[in-house]
Amino acid sequence: MRKSRFTDEQIVGFLKQAEAGMSVKDICRQGGFSDATFYKWRARFGGMEASEAQRLRDLEAENARLKKLLAEAHLDIEALKVGFGVKR
Repeated sequence: MRKSRFTDEQIVGFLKQAEAGMSVKDICRQGGFSDATFYKWRARFGGMEASEAQRLRDLEAENARLKKLLAEAHLDIEALKVGFGVKR
């Protein structure tokens, strides 16, 4: 996944501005991002504080790392089965 040029704190700040009544178009124009990006952030981070958003991002990174390790372990197991001639 591509790294965002905005920090979690900035994203939550943009969302808070919208909650305070500022128009989405003005927020997007000032921040330099599209309406679609704003709504994607709102779906993902809506109602969160900055610390919660950072925790979410950390958990997603850890989950991706663990999935990669699991996939590599399955490949190793499969390679060992082929190397020893074990049939499925």
